[in-house]
Amino acid sequence: MADFWNTDTGEAVYRSRDAVKNLKIKVRIERVTSTAALSQHLQQEVLSQEDRGAIELKTLTSKGQQGDNEEELEVGWQEKFFSQYEMELFQNEAVCQTPLDQQYHTEVKALKKAKSRRNHRIFTYTDHDRYTNCLPFSQLDSDLLMTSKSTPTFLAERMASIKHRRQDRRTMDSTIPKSKIINWEPTDDFVKNSRVVNNAMQTMHIMGDLGPPGRLGVKENEYLLLTIKTDGSGTVIVKPDFNTDKGPYRIVTKGEKREVWRLIVKNISPTMKTEDKDREQNMYKDLYTRHKEYLNSLVGQDFEMPPAGILRYLVNGEIVSAQGFEYDNLYIHFFMELPSNWSSLPFQSLSGVTQTCRTKTIGKENVAFFSFPFSYEAFYMSEKESEGTVPQWPMIYFKVLSLDSWQRYRTEGYGYVLFPSEPGNHVITCHTWRPLQRGTVSTLRCFFIGGSPELEDLSYVRIPGTFKVGLSHFVRLLMIVTFNLHCIQQARSFVDATMMKKRRQKVFDQLGGFSQQGAVCSILEAFHRVRKKMQEAREALPRDLINATAQLHIESSTSA
Repeated sequence: MADFWNTDTGEAVYRSRDAVKNLKIKVRIERVTSTAALSQHLQQEVLSQEDRGAIELKTLTSKGQQGDNEEELEVGWQEKFFSQYEMELFQNEAVCQTPLDQQYHTEVKALKKAKSRRNHRIFTYTDHDRYTNCLPFSQLDSDLLMTSKSTPTFLAERMASIKHRRQDRRTMDSTIPKSKIINWEPTDDFVKNSRVVNNAMQTMHIMGDLGPPGRLGVKENEYLLLTIKTDGSGTVIVKPDFNTDKGPYRIVTKGEKREVWRLIVKNISPTMKTEDKDREQNMYKDLYTRHKEYLNSLVGQDFEMPPAGILRYLVNGEIVSAQGFEYDNLYIHFFMELPSNWSSLPFQSLSGVTQTCRTKTIGKENVAFFSFPFSYEAFYMSEKESEGTVPQWPMIYFKVLSLDSWQRYRTEGYGYVLFPSEPGNHVITCHTWRPLQRGTVSTLRCFFIGGSPELEDLSYVRIPGTFKVGLSHFVRLLMIVTFNLHCIQQARSFVDATMMKKRRQKVFDQLGGFSQQGAVCSILEAFHRVRKKMQEAREALPRDLINATAQLHIESSTSA
């Protein structure tokens, strides 16, 4: 009785690509109660006396008694072994009501006639038997294969005393139709329409008749030893698991004479031969190769390239955040402008609106994190052959707006982003500004009614060259919007080396100098901005100060 018992009766899940019909299981049960221990002790004493020539072994122990204490049986998938109860039941043809019962009646008669029955205590319930669905899958955890009797938990005891509601109880309002929340008997159409995931499982139970010797065939002495479930995808569920390197399971019978049985379950499925394994591996390799060739035929071998003389420009961008704005609940409206010689796909939308985002205080700033992605694809083609032409890159104009709980919106700022001329990742921080209408009335209107001065044309965000109004009518704030841009450029001239050696090329074919031209363009644009600021600052100075500075400059030059 000092054996190490295995108390892990949980289910084990296996995956196999082989057919489940090749599954073979060896089940062995052995009685380990005091009666069996006494017979073994007596057998050892008789053996010692037989060595001295006192008595013979057959006078004390018979083969029939030894067979009642243990049994071993090899069971295949869905292989039917009849119990003593079924042997007596199906022997009578009058109780056979279904074709399956008639088949069992024929098999039982053949076993009786041939006297070739291999089992006595161990039997099976296959997937087609009427008893298979009646056995719960968790019966092993209730009163079988356990070292001690399980007791219900505190919650289970309290839930058992709760009075269950009636399913047919109607509501107080008779105009509301009665609806059943739970459908206890769903039909096939209901399962299909409700999209219920219900994988068909085949079940097999291996049972044991653990009754006392001479009293086999009593339903109360039948115990569930092993449950096997499988589906069409190669999943096999076994409960309890096989005894590979573990001790045997313990079964305690019910009743006054509580007997202890030892259960051992082993997987004895025949292993695949080396030739069959190699054949199967070759078959799978051939299948994977064919599937790869099929996918390659769908994709094609040629890399997609734009036509000659065209630059393909892709931008995968993200509006990351906006910070420093006065109000909360911000959103951004943006659109892309294509300069001359640029085009886009006809179905591509060149504008977008982000979601409304609430701000979060980080340090001294209120930051709204949008993380709004966008993607644009544009094509550039130069019509005139000129080396001095500098291409203009697309840009994004945007405006930041706020929306309050009274559905009043305000324009918080305008800005623009010039697409980078170099491919790669670029993080751009853009400062914004907005028109300012001076006066108390405009301030009160903005606070109580909402709205603010807006630009009729968003292209004026960039301050065109024809702009002649002083900057005092506008407010430039420290409110910024952060963009994250991933730019890709694709053209045949990047690949074709012979085209790069030509002296006279189109502006498009000089893509190697696009980065330099773009840098020169940005420097010129910055120079014009600084020059305008200096002119505006000079105009804002008082006239007397300008005259005094000029007179001082003339005197210093005369003395020199």
